[in-house]
Amino acid sequence: MTSSVFETSAPSRTSSDFTAEVVVAARRQEADGVVGLDLALPSGERLPAWTPGAHIDVELPNGLTRQYSLCGDPADTGAWRIGVLREADGRGGSAWIADELAVGDTLRVRGPRNNFPLLPAARYVFVAGGIGITPLLPMIRAAVAAGAEWELHYGGRTRASMAFLAELAPHGDRVHLHPQDEVGLLPLAAVLGTPAADTLVYCCGPAPLLDAVEDSCRPWGPGALHVERFTAAPRVTDGEDSTFEVVLEQSGLTLEVPPELSVLEAVENAGVPVLSSCTEGTCGTCETTVLEGEVDHRDVILTDEEKAANDTMMICVSRCRGPRLVLDL
Repeated sequence: MTSSVFETSAPSRTSSDFTAEVVVAARRQEADGVVGLDLALPSGERLPAWTPGAHIDVELPNGLTRQYSLCGDPADTGAWRIGVLREADGRGGSAWIADELAVGDTLRVRGPRNNFPLLPAARYVFVAGGIGITPLLPMIRAAVAAGAEWELHYGGRTRASMAFLAELAPHGDRVHLHPQDEVGLLPLAAVLGTPAADTLVYCCGPAPLLDAVEDSCRPWGPGALHVERFTAAPRVTDGEDSTFEVVLEQSGLTLEVPPELSVLEAVENAGVPVLSSCTEGTCGTCETTVLEGEVDHRDVILTDEEKAANDTMMICVSRCRGPRLVLDL
């Protein structure tokens, strides 16, 4: 999950160390293949506050951990709502939720964490593809509350596969639906063809859509586009990975990280506890402060400015450009 490479000033990412067992308080079929879940504490106590763009880690009984965007109302501290697309070719997490999880069942969650915060603007263009609508729903709510101008362009395979349409209907002609079987692909040239200085673009969806939106927004200039990716970026490297040394400042350990291991794996093998989740550079859970050394950044979270600052790294995927890194671990 990431903010766009076109940003020049990075919004602050927020996270919480809150971890708890939650109960499935409600379950709804939001669209073909999309299940909506309300998660609450069994005690009825309030859940931690969150902001539009936040996600939580959901630990599944089959050992998988998945990240899901919070798509309800941030003012509702009694329950967290998520939307889950059943991925037929996934690794089993979404299928288990769709096929097995029932009201009254419990899950372990962690968060919330926000790598995709909504920045203030006079006007927004929201672009969603499929389940990518989920983080944009609370953003739209916030835009309405702030009195900002906005429009949503929402694409999906079919109208029946597009979730939360009833919730969007009251917004009238601000919402533009683009079911592919009816009207084809999202008309990005028309939607994003004219840059506007007072407008921010927020986009979430499958990688081909995000790539196309990034191409369409290049004339908009720095800071206009913000995207969130659910999958890792294609690996781009100048050559084979090499072995390097990692010094863990707090632990007083020096580790060797060979090509076949990530920094995260080497740290965990040394018995140093580190929070992690996706292991693909998309969730931000393992972000670690860098004290010395040049990082080879391979995540899809940090902006170009943050990568150049070399202050933090996602140790699940990023490596060292030189012989040695010193980390605040």
